[in-house]
Amino acid sequence: MDLRLKDKKVIITGGSRGIGLSIANSFLNENAKVWICARGSDDLRIAYEKLTNKFDENRVFASISDCTDRRSLEQLEKSVKDKWNELDIVVANVGNGTSTRDAVPSEEEWEKSWKENFESALFTTRVFLPYLEKSNGCLLFISSIAGLESFGAPTAYSTSKTAIISFAKNISKKLGSKVRINVLAPGNIYFTGGSWERKFKENKNAVKEMLKANVPMKRFGLPEEVASAAVFLCSQRASFITGSLLVVDGGQTAAI
Repeated sequence: MDLRLKDKKVIITGGSRGIGLSIANSFLNENAKVWICARGSDDLRIAYEKLTNKFDENRVFASISDCTDRRSLEQLEKSVKDKWNELDIVVANVGNGTSTRDAVPSEEEWEKSWKENFESALFTTRVFLPYLEKSNGCLLFISSIAGLESFGAPTAYSTSKTAIISFAKNISKKLGSKVRINVLAPGNIYFTGGSWERKFKENKNAVKEMLKANVPMKRFGLPEEVASAAVFLCSQRASFITGSLLVVDGGQTAAI
């Protein structure tokens, strides 16, 4: 199926590893032009090298950017404006699930998680939405099934992921046909350097039992599986889909 993404200009925040890097790879497979950003210079350099070894380097761009810092995003926006001066798709993928397991987190823990998981998406929207309005583009948020149901994830993380879903629904109503806005909620996704890799190494049997008991497909998801859904939602094949939430969790969530 031709997703008609050739030469579309795409920004992916948190694009240096895991789900974000897989999304970048999938867009490049569809002949889009991709700009990844991340805070960590080493991960970003490695990701850029992986992508340019596989794809035309004229279609791959990378910048160090902290999406929790509005000024840092504005610097990224300036670079994008100088190079492209237009934008078709933004994937807001920044997030961090590491936090205290306290029922009510400390103010410091709350602010850290809120900034990384919600404000990063909010700031990304504020900075790049004008471009998407001009191009009738697409904005995709990466949330989590922890924002839909209680799975024992950190309170601040789950709450911020719920906020992303609500935010996306509200702005999709207000923007209407100007910009399509959707959300992906991944389940347990395994990738190198991710939290599930660490948990699996710590207690392989417990993780296997969890998957067997809670996930109907009885396995982890892969970043590539999330990426396939992301690329479809951002394509013109999904032109009548906005304000929607797509869950990619192997059947784990129970809500109807």
